[in-house]
Amino acid sequence: MTDVAALLQRQSFVELPARSRCQHLLDDADQRELLGPFERLTSPWLPKQNIVTQSDDGVVIMRGTLGDTKVVIAAVEPAFQGGSMGEVGGAKIAGALACALADAENGDPVVPILLLETGGVRLQEANCGLAAIAEIHDMIVALREHGPVIGVITGPVGCFGGMSIAAGLCSELIVTREARLGLNGPQVIEQEAGVDEFDSRDRPMIWSLLGGEQRVATGLAEALVGDDVAAIRDLLARHVTASPKPLARTTDIARFEALLETVAPTERATARTTRDAFAQTTGAA
Repeated sequence: MTDVAALLQRQSFVELPARSRCQHLLDDADQRELLGPFERLTSPWLPKQNIVTQSDDGVVIMRGTLGDTKVVIAAVEPAFQGGSMGEVGGAKIAGALACALADAENGDPVVPILLLETGGVRLQEANCGLAAIAEIHDMIVALREHGPVIGVITGPVGCFGGMSIAAGLCSELIVTREARLGLNGPQVIEQEAGVDEFDSRDRPMIWSLLGGEQRVATGLAEALVGDDVAAIRDLLARHVTASPKPLARTTDIARFEALLETVAPTERATARTTRDAFAQTTGAA
């Protein structure tokens, strides 16, 4: 039975803008924004196409502590251009990760936390955005050698495109039921393969295949959490102090090769068959 009082007291994380998400996760006494909106680091490409820029290019970077652990949070603002990743925003994330890597190599580790709400590369910036995302991938892989790199996807946008690869590279990935994770978004799949293959208006089907609960059940994310600021903060506080896994998801090649062997290309995949295939190759229930 639903605890109505607890539900009313809950503060939604999904409804918060990127800057507020960072502020709620970090300790109040020790948080500072890097390259904030008053630096006026805007996209040089959007005005050429008559698109209004945002003074932080839709990416918020904050450093501080979570408990006793130093962290740096990079949060994508889903309300600006659908959370798309451009040259400036991507460079801000890559730069923050590069600084965290330098600190780790000098014996002063800082745990990176990526709040990913993005449709991928910003189409108006094309190759510049792709290059920035590639730098982010490179930094995540390097940082995994020094400690956890934590990704968080809560919704409402989800995480798609090149940044979904960044999510997969994270050593720990936390999602909510409202989250979606996939290389291609529903509308892209429908456009390329047809509505009979993938109906982007069929919300139950989309979440059954791409939603957070399914991604945890099939081993593509580590933890499922409710849409609650306190619950997400508490879970992150445990993950930032946890020892890194001996085998990162993206280096566990044998497991995913075994999973691919179970796929029948001529049969339509469903949420149930995907879970069964994962259970068959991992021994999961």
